[in-house]
Order: sequence, then structure tokens, then C-alpha cells
Amino acid sequence: MRLFAVRAWTMRRRVMALCFAAGVVLAGLGIGAAVIAARSNEHIDTLINRTGPMRIAGETLSTSLVDQETAVRGFAISGKEESLQPYLAGRIAEQQSEERIDKALDQHADPEIRDALQEVRRRADAWRVAVAEPIIAGKRRGGPDAQQAVRLAADTTSFDPVRTAVAELQMRVLVMREQSVDNVRQTSGTLLVLEIAAAGIVLVAGALLLFLLDRMVTRPILGLAAQVREVAAGNYDRQITSRGSPELVALAADVDAMRRQIASELAEVREARGQVEWVNDQLKQQADELTRSNRDLEQFAYVASHDLQEPLRKVASFCQLLQRRYAGQLDERADQYIAFAVDGAQRMQQLINDLLAFSRIGRLTSGFTDVDLDQVLTRVSSELESRTGTDGRIEWSALPTVEGEEALLTTLFVNLVGNALKFHRPGVPPVVRVSAEQDEREWRINVRDNGIGIEAEFADKVFVIFQRLHPRDAYEGTGIGLAIVKKIVEYHGGRIWLDLDVDEGTSIWFTLPLLAGVPVEPDKEATA
Repeated sequence: MRLFAVRAWTMRRRVMALCFAAGVVLAGLGIGAAVIAARSNEHIDTLINRTGPMRIAGETLSTSLVDQETAVRGFAISGKEESLQPYLAGRIAEQQSEERIDKALDQHADPEIRDALQEVRRRADAWRVAVAEPIIAGKRRGGPDAQQAVRLAADTTSFDPVRTAVAELQMRVLVMREQSVDNVRQTSGTLLVLEIAAAGIVLVAGALLLFLLDRMVTRPILGLAAQVREVAAGNYDRQITSRGSPELVALAADVDAMRRQIASELAEVREARGQVEWVNDQLKQQADELTRSNRDLEQFAYVASHDLQEPLRKVASFCQLLQRRYAGQLDERADQYIAFAVDGAQRMQQLINDLLAFSRIGRLTSGFTDVDLDQVLTRVSSELESRTGTDGRIEWSALPTVEGEEALLTTLFVNLVGNALKFHRPGVPPVVRVSAEQDEREWRINVRDNGIGIEAEFADKVFVIFQRLHPRDAYEGTGIGLAIVKKIVEYHGGRIWLDLDVDEGTSIWFTLPLLAGVPVEPDKEATA
């Protein structure tokens, strides 16, 4: 159960556990190394700052005592006071050496060295009391005492206990030094072992980390990359799995979910592509049918403009001849029938001409040029001047220059302005206003009048071919004018609509693209 729980650990948790374990062991080794290093420093301090001065002080002490013994024997032989100077100096040097040894012993109390030093002091004092002082005193008194002093000075065995005590003190100091050296060597060896152990732990932890990375990251990633490449090569049914760390397992699951989603979407795309291809085939068939229809329409236009026009003109001409020659000679009903025939023939000619004009828009083209709408409105106003009456007027100002076919744009304004003049209110002089404003990448042009207006329910019907909103006897026309206008606007890449937010009259808006080079105004809504 615990093994399964460990296997469920994430890579981050495993690395943290490994680093924590290695850190704990290294921390323990570091603490141990610090303790041992402190002990080593103590041993080195003992070796350098204690045993060394004590050895030097012991040598100085031995020398001072030997100088005292030599000075006493020399004074006993020569009797000169200056011979006692080494004795006195030796006493001072002895005291100083003992003090240095005591100072060193205060920091590291060694009872054996302290006892040996006390033994040296005791024996030196005993020698001075038993030998040195009597020799000096006897020599100074002279006589038999001087002879006795010489004999006593000649006996060197009395100083042997002092030499033995000093030798014992030096041996104790040497033993202490050897122990310090051994301790330093031991602690140095222990520190070396700890360093080797720490290095080994670092190497083991590094090896385990590399093993974890290779087994749980590197190899699983390489395997995952190979599976992804296989899917990218087109095998979308290849399931993507991973046996690495839980993170990589989750990543593989996410990538596989993405693969399934992509495969599903690709299946939908293939299905949609098949549908698109089917639709394209249908569109191609319809395009072919439309091409045939257009050819038939062109053929019909040719027939209408040639074959039908000729007999229609004959009918109209002979009906007019009958009307002029026999007017008033026949009864009233006959004159009425002849008038109906003449009117019908004329309306048929007008319908055919309007239908031909409608069919030619966009089919017979002279090419787009720069068209100044101010000049177009000037010609249109002159052409429609007879319809304005005495008080009517056509107004415009600052119309732009656009790209298009001048003849078609002229026809557009002739129909719009002509309709505005035709559908005026009785007793009210017609007023037509044409204005333009720039809107982003197009011109919005408005033609507005003060006529009878158009009801909102007919807004979608006014641009339908042959659609009439009024009886033929009330207003003349074939009902194709606004259909021609709509087709001309769409041919120029614009759109047209009826403005219903007006109080009186009719307001029609249409758009035309900007001329190349005209700066584009920023979006008003975006800048607001």
C-alpha cells in the first residue's frame, strides 16, 4: 500500500523528498564535522599555545637550574661575588619559567604536569637549602667553612634529584604534546571521512536525481514526443499514453484529449468538406444553368430589340394613321377603340425599352471613370427643368466625385429626381434636395422631396421591377424606375434603402464607394 502511495507521488514531491533526505544527512554530517572541527581546533590550540610554550619554559627552567648549580660551584672554587651572577639570574629565569608553565596549566589543567612542576620546585628549593645556600654562606665566612663548602660543591650528586625532577616535567609535557598530536591526527582523519561521506552522499543523491529524471521525465517525454509526431504525421487514431511522473501522465491525458477533439473536428471537417463539395457541384450546375439562362436572356433581349420592335412599331404606326385619318368619321366607340390600340402599342414599346435598359445594366459597360456628381446633377436638372414648374426647384451642394459609369449614374438621378417631381402633392411646388456625407469607406447620398411619400408597408416593394403603388391613370410610368436605380447602385457596389423616419415626402438613401485616395474618416462609434 505504501509502495503504491510512493508511486503516486509527483515528480516535484519525489525530488523534494530526495533533496530533503540528502539535506538531513548532510546536515547531520555538517554538525558532526563542526563538533569534530571544534575539538580539532582545541587540540591544535593545546599543541601550539600550551605544550609548545611549556616545552620552551621547561627547557628554560632546566637551563636556569643548571646555571645556578654551575654558578654555585664556581663561586665555591673562586670565591668571587661576580661568579654568583648566573645564580641570581638563574633564580629569576627559574621563577619566570615556572610562571609560564603555571599560566599554560591554568588553561589546561593537567594534574601530572602540575605535580611534576611542584616536584621540581620542591627539589630545587631543597637543593638550595641543603647545598647552594650553605656553600655560599660557608665560602663567604672562610676558614674551615670555606673548605667544607668546596668539598660540598665538588659533590654533584646532590643536584641529581633536581635534574631528575626537571626531566620528569619535560617528559610529562612531551607526553601531553604527543597526545595532542594524536588527537589532531584523529580529528583530521574523522573530518576527512566525513568529507568523503558527504561527497558520497552528494554523488548518490545526484545519481538518484539523474535516474529519476531519466526514468520519469526524459524517457517519458521522448516517448510522448514520438507519439505526438506519429499523430502529427496523420495517425489520428493513435492513443497517447505515458508511464512517467503523474504530471506527465496528466499531460499525456490532456494531449490525448486534444487529439480526440482534433480527430472529431477533422471528421466533421471531412464531412463538411464533402457537403461543401456537393454544394459546389450544385452551385456549378446552377452557375451553368444561370449562364445558359443569361444567354437565353441575351437572346431574348436581342429578339425584343429587333424582332419584336419592328412589328410593334408597324402596329403603332398604322394605329396612329387610322387615328389621324378617320378621327371623327367613325362613331365614338370606334375612336375610343383606336385610342386604346394606340395607347397599348405605345405602352408596350415603353415596357420593352425599359426592360431592355434594365437588362443592359452591368452587361454592356463602358468602364468606370471618375464622375463628378455636381455636373451630373446639373445635367439632370436641365433635363427635368420642364417638370419642376414655375415654383419647383432641385437643390444640391458639395456632391462628391465617385468612380462609376457616368451614363448609369445619370440614369440613376434622372429616375430618383424624376419620381420626386412626378409624385408631388397637388398645389404644393415640388422641392427636391440632394445631399451627401462621408461614412467610413463610402459616400451616403440622400434624395429627399416634399411629395406624397411612401407608406412603410411598401418599403420592400418599391424597388421590385414593375411594382406600382398607384393606378396607371393617376401617375404615368411602367413601375421599373426604382428597380433600375437599385440595380445601378448594386452594380457600383452600394446599397439602397427607403428612409422611413421622415415627417413628409420621400427620403431615399444609397451608398457609393469612396474614390481611391480619399482619406477614410474614423469610425464615429469607436471614437465616441
